[in-house]
Amino acid sequence: MHEFQAPNFHGAGAPDWRNGVIQDFARSELFERTFQEGMDLVEQTATYLDGEGRQESKLLSRNAALAYAAESMRLTTRLMQVASWLLVQRAVREGDMAPAAACEDRYRLNPDDVARSTETEAARGELPHGLTGLADRAERLYERVRHLDRRMYLESRTAEPANPVLGHLDRLKTAFGG
Repeated sequence: MHEFQAPNFHGAGAPDWRNGVIQDFARSELFERTFQEGMDLVEQTATYLDGEGRQESKLLSRNAALAYAAESMRLTTRLMQVASWLLVQRAVREGDMAPAAACEDRYRLNPDDVARSTETEAARGELPHGLTGLADRAERLYERVRHLDRRMYLESRTAEPANPVLGHLDRLKTAFGG
């Protein structure tokens, strides 16, 4: 089987199959649930950080307060990346953006991982459960969206062989070690 290499779009039109994938996802129940979860998590995080979290952070040791600040920045960065990605998908669904435009690099999730520092990781046990719970939920959501982003925009599509029988024979050979 031959691999079709996905082009680097840089604003160029996406292949028809990719446009279809993007539009199908934007209209799906999975998108609706993911969008709602993302927006709810943004709202819950803002409410927490402006209220209960602010009060809890005042009670922390110096090291834990620094870890709190770092973790809350990491959390908000993750959520803003996810929210931006979800809003692009909604724009596609509502016809405000063409699927080909959504393929542009500027709409991809940032590939640079926003990792926790060793200091933050060490002090994580001292952080309020409200913050760590939100951070864990945001991390899981980010990973799901990153997976969707890769599947929809970055991975190549496997081309079907010219003769479908050859494809079946190749799969049989692979399955039986031939």
